[in-house]
Amino acid sequence: MSGWLSWFFSVENLKSIFTYNNDAPLIFTQFFFWAFFAVVLLFYSILHKKRGLRNAYLFLVSLFFYYKTSGLFISILLFSTMSDYIIGMLIHSSKKQLVKKIFLATSVIINLFVLCYFKYAYFFTDAYNAFFQTDYHVFNHFAQFTNNTIGSHFDVDSILLPVGISFYTFQTISYSVDIYREQIKPVKSILDFGFYVSFFPQLVAGPIVRAADFIPQLYLPYQLTKYNFGLSLFWILKGLIKKVVIGDYIAVNFIDRIFDAPTMYTGFENLMALYGYSLQVYADFSGYTDIAIGIALLMGFSLPTNFNSPYKAKNVGEFWKRWHISLSGWLRDYLYIPLGGNRGGSWGTWISALFIGLFIVLLSGKMLVLYIFIWVLICLVFLAIWIKRFREWLTTNINLLITMLLGGLWHGASWQFVIWGGLNGLGLMVYKLWKKISPYEKYNNFLAIAFKVFITLNFITFTRIWFRAESMGTTWQIIHQIGNNFSFALIPAILVSYSNVFIVMAIGYAIHWLPTKTKNWYQETFINLPLVVKILLTTLTFFGIYQAMSSGMQAFIYFQF
Repeated sequence: MSGWLSWFFSVENLKSIFTYNNDAPLIFTQFFFWAFFAVVLLFYSILHKKRGLRNAYLFLVSLFFYYKTSGLFISILLFSTMSDYIIGMLIHSSKKQLVKKIFLATSVIINLFVLCYFKYAYFFTDAYNAFFQTDYHVFNHFAQFTNNTIGSHFDVDSILLPVGISFYTFQTISYSVDIYREQIKPVKSILDFGFYVSFFPQLVAGPIVRAADFIPQLYLPYQLTKYNFGLSLFWILKGLIKKVVIGDYIAVNFIDRIFDAPTMYTGFENLMALYGYSLQVYADFSGYTDIAIGIALLMGFSLPTNFNSPYKAKNVGEFWKRWHISLSGWLRDYLYIPLGGNRGGSWGTWISALFIGLFIVLLSGKMLVLYIFIWVLICLVFLAIWIKRFREWLTTNINLLITMLLGGLWHGASWQFVIWGGLNGLGLMVYKLWKKISPYEKYNNFLAIAFKVFITLNFITFTRIWFRAESMGTTWQIIHQIGNNFSFALIPAILVSYSNVFIVMAIGYAIHWLPTKTKNWYQETFINLPLVVKILLTTLTFFGIYQAMSSGMQAFIYFQF
């Protein structure tokens, strides 16, 4: 015991606990996180009945969690928290509608400016240099300010992306919009608002929590029923199994190797890597949000479901209602519908279209693309004027395409994400036309459903080439290998060589496609087990998961967004 205490209280180990390590950010799959969470729960059990102290306490531990994840980028989180708290109060207290709109626009502009500065600085600098033949370099004003303020030594010649910035900026925007729409009232204190923005289970990779859904929970008394306790354990275990046992295993042992050097593998291996990546990105991302939901539930807070068996979708439209539900719903309610939805275009539609067009022109860095964009725009305008049916089709679908393109750009400023978002937008538009003439749309027997699911899965998997590949060159290499070097004769040997990977993939998809009744059955069975049995199973599962863990800690995929 004395040896353990001396280790714990040594200066170096205390420093490692309370300081940020760029090489080891805090993530759910680390043992340190679960020790941190146990300490959080210990003090939470003392404070949970006093709502003000409870919220302030969770705000502080959330800040510590974010500091351990992102270091001094915590100041950006605090800036967003402070600015939107003040703006929210100003929106609510303003009597004139015009003033409310001005404050709302201020909130949106500030949040998007912060997001764009950290996420798209390299893109805009490179685009400017390409157009005007200059040689400007990115300069990190935030790092310079920090160095001057606290004497740190951050590199001012590079800009790193703060973890989770895309998620919490969308949350703070939803807060301002919901106050403007009078769906909620401003929170009573900045500590409450800070807790909403920074709640650590969902802070760095979602789900995106809307103010109207979460803020009312801040003022409810703590309650954890026996059922919710079992449900929270089930969510956590399910998420860890998805992430560690399925997602990380197939990534480390197969998928990453293929995407790193596609030409070294056959077309069959490249194709299987695509199917594997579809499973991996689902297991990884939904695994994170499952853990987040379970952790939040233990503390008495309800987070929205973010995935609903998306590979059971029978069409692209249904897929996007099942995948990353919090982002899809956010884009629908705060972008697609305000633009006009399927009712037609608006001024916002055409401004957004112009913005996307200019973004693509800058992305290309070539004046020729600008001329092509102008020519296409003129053609679309003339066709819309002279052909009524085309005009109706364009105005009822343009918002859909714009939303998906902006969703792609939300992930990053690259051709890869533009094409990925555009393909999904076109997929939605084509399906809207197809379902009007499809002879199969009305059939819902097993074979018809299986066929629809198969087509949808393959389309989504195909678009993920652009989502996963590091460059356009890698993308075309994968497509070329699948189309020209499939090597049918080698398939049996490949299946044997990667038998464990393919077995895990088969099990992963099989579990995903289990009927909802079956999934509900084993969930309810776990929840209704005696408490001692639940704890024993949880302990054994934790032990088994970490025994099966692949070499090294694999960061969650959506941390990069």
